[in-house]
Amino acid sequence: MLRDFVSFPLHLIVHPFDGFWDLKYEKRGKMKVALSIIFLTFLAIVVQKQFAGFLVNFNDPRQLNNLNELVYLVFPFFLWCIANWSVTTLLEGEGKFSEIVMASSYALVPMVLIYFPMTLFSRFMAQDETAFYYLLNSIAAIWFVLLLFVGIMTVHQYTASKTIVTMILSVIVMVIIVFLGALVFSMIQQIYEFIMNIYRELIFRT
Repeated sequence: MLRDFVSFPLHLIVHPFDGFWDLKYEKRGKMKVALSIIFLTFLAIVVQKQFAGFLVNFNDPRQLNNLNELVYLVFPFFLWCIANWSVTTLLEGEGKFSEIVMASSYALVPMVLIYFPMTLFSRFMAQDETAFYYLLNSIAAIWFVLLLFVGIMTVHQYTASKTIVTMILSVIVMVIIVFLGALVFSMIQQIYEFIMNIYRELIFRT
């Protein structure tokens, strides 16, 4: 159990090619671990926004809504997985949807490892030391993107160039899905208002 939750994720982030290969072909990736990493990432983001030092935190804790933060993380994450699965299915990718979810979530580990201690350290930083905070947060984000790139490439058995193309296409598909979803929601809302107007008219006339 400890190996699944600690040893393998730590091995994967420093040896991504071997790690993602083992995740796919040696079945070392676990969905329960993936979901735990997503939850820890959400927790790290919330803690950072709530408790980071005032020199680097410009959020008003009284206006933060943890449920919104959960939606802002989980919705884009699974939207990315759906979009990537849709694109790679058409482009002969070998990855299953579950493997895309696991590869994408394991790539989040650097953010968990860096956000928590940096939030603590930020409460004791002087103004001149805030650059160190922003630098490490940037490293976490870049590390995540690089791991995501290697994960998608390994899971689908793509070349580097094809991986870049599919990741760009996945982002485009995400935008299209959001646009179509907003359009459908707007149409449903208009139909609902139309039906309610007819209902009110009938009630008034009777």
